[in-house]
Amino acid sequence: MTNIYLDHAASTPMRKEVIKAVQPFLNRDFANPASAHLLGQEASRAVEEAREKLADLINAKNPEEIIFTSGGTESDNLAIKGTAMALSQKGKHIITSRIEHHAVLDSCKFLEKNLGFKVTYLEVDSEGFIVPERLEEAIQDDTILISIMTANNEIGTIQNLNSLGRIAAEYDILFHTDAVQAAGQIEIDVQNMGIDLLSLSAHKFNGPKGVGILYAKNGVELIPQLTGGSQERNRRAGTVNVPGVVGMGKAAELAKNELETKKENLLNIREY
Repeated sequence: MTNIYLDHAASTPMRKEVIKAVQPFLNRDFANPASAHLLGQEASRAVEEAREKLADLINAKNPEEIIFTSGGTESDNLAIKGTAMALSQKGKHIITSRIEHHAVLDSCKFLEKNLGFKVTYLEVDSEGFIVPERLEEAIQDDTILISIMTANNEIGTIQNLNSLGRIAAEYDILFHTDAVQAAGQIEIDVQNMGIDLLSLSAHKFNGPKGVGILYAKNGVELIPQLTGGSQERNRRAGTVNVPGVVGMGKAAELAKNELETKKENLLNIREY
């Protein structure tokens, strides 16, 4: 019997091109990218090439704005807890929505329970959209962060990030979006959309599991949630997952190059 897989919103298969790119870093080019010797330098170069590909996928201004993580959950935790802790002297109010992934909701609840933050959980309309006017009404003098997902993982609603990002920028509030469900499916432009922080996970667009990124715009303050090393420019300690990072870079490159074709194909399937 042939299995038909219809759960790509949960995880996607690795592309053969991704597997080919990853393989050398499993057994041949296995060095630690933090090592100073030649093999370490070669691994480091591979990591930086992947960083450039991820920056290109979301139109980040600088590859240094890309922080490699273990996946979307860690990226959401770092974005929300990291910025909240860094800006706690400025304010302790956060705005999010009730339909966010639990990585966002539970991070907000952690801040409420343990660090005295206040969180406003916005309702959505009948189609799952955030109403911009409701977002603006929820802003307070001490609001420091707005976190709204790009595309919902259960009903597929794609938020109008341009509109929401403009409101955040107008009030000088950091804007984070969990784009895990959207990467490789729709065009994401962090500069045009006014996004300060963005979370991605490789296994949602034909990359490996266990690797993701947090985009953090230059100038955004973050308190690291993992300490014990200077990796990722002191923003996320731990030996870099080189095979995963290389695979994510290749998957990002493929997604970027094939985005229009994929969008057309998905639209045809939906209409059918």
